[in-house]
Amino acid sequence: MDLSRALRYQPLKLPLFPPQFQNPINHLHPKPTFLVPRGTRLMVTAKKRPPIEGVSEELNSIANQNLDFAYTRRQVRSAFVEVQQQLDHCLFKLAPTGIRTEEWYERNSRGLQIFCKSWMPKQGVPIKGVLFFCHGYGDTCVFFFEGIARRIAASGYAVYAMDYPGFGLSEGLHGYIPSFDQLADDVIEQYTKIKGRPELKGLPHFILGQSMGGAVTLKVHLKEPYAWDGVVLVAPMCKIAEDVTPPAAAQKILILMSKVMPKAKLIPQKDLAELAFRDPIKRKMAVYNVTCYNDHVRLKTAVELLYATKDIEMQVEKVSSPLLILHGAADKVTDPLVSQYLYEKASSEDKTLKLYPEGYHCILEGEPDDRIFSVLDDIITWLDSRCALT
Repeated sequence: MDLSRALRYQPLKLPLFPPQFQNPINHLHPKPTFLVPRGTRLMVTAKKRPPIEGVSEELNSIANQNLDFAYTRRQVRSAFVEVQQQLDHCLFKLAPTGIRTEEWYERNSRGLQIFCKSWMPKQGVPIKGVLFFCHGYGDTCVFFFEGIARRIAASGYAVYAMDYPGFGLSEGLHGYIPSFDQLADDVIEQYTKIKGRPELKGLPHFILGQSMGGAVTLKVHLKEPYAWDGVVLVAPMCKIAEDVTPPAAAQKILILMSKVMPKAKLIPQKDLAELAFRDPIKRKMAVYNVTCYNDHVRLKTAVELLYATKDIEMQVEKVSSPLLILHGAADKVTDPLVSQYLYEKASSEDKTLKLYPEGYHCILEGEPDDRIFSVLDDIITWLDSRCALT
């Protein structure tokens, strides 16, 4: 998950606001540092991607195409598949073999083509349960998650993932979330279809959400509280820390701006790469996630993320599913204290919180190898114990 590049969500500094209102938005933890100089118009044009070291000029040219629309993102992904698979990352080089995979596109009820992928255990290995994945902001389910899914599938689970509309290989304007509620409904619709497959009948169903995908997962659970046998959250975005909550007046201005130019992009100053990936070598590999949305955050998207966290915070006590929350203790992108808050407030009788010392935001992709495998083993062990209870 390339949150170091795609999820640069920091508060705004808008000179047209009075000084006390110069921090109007933050859906994660960092202090806002967006800058829009007086008289500057917010643009919807794409930002040019810095050159990727170690690949040809041709591939860099392909990566620098405008990714606003799905057909271009699919072309870019196809061009980089082989390069990605050869990266010296434990999720790729130590990925289990024999895993059966399938990719497909399916048009949803809103007429959007949704990209889906599955990973199944080796032929002949009994399936214990089914795990559905919700990716983070700007991300896709076919980069780092490939290695994650293969390891979980090798442990006896059917794993399914989708790209949200506007992200990865699914249709929709890149990085644009016009309605977070609708996004959650899109996930429910797609995963409900998959649950109905004959080969999955009678199996326990789990859902895993990472970062913003944690907010998606919680919204999905709150909409259908009895649809899941367990919820796994990794560094979830589920509440804005009080010290960075925008003033009410500033929020109103941002909301008004989003109604006038919803697709316009904010201008961040700070790159959170060093905060998301603890391992510097793995941090450099994040640039190969070429279909991620790493441009400026769109206004309507920012507002929808703010609404979503507020809604989740108001309903946090309704979280009732068996719950596993995993978070890096040194995460400066999403606050581990917010995970502690979720753990304490959730009404789930079966709930577990695990904080990993020194862990950054991307504990499944950006930590030393032993930590990555330890987190994956913790997820698999938790799933195994819940499957034994069903």
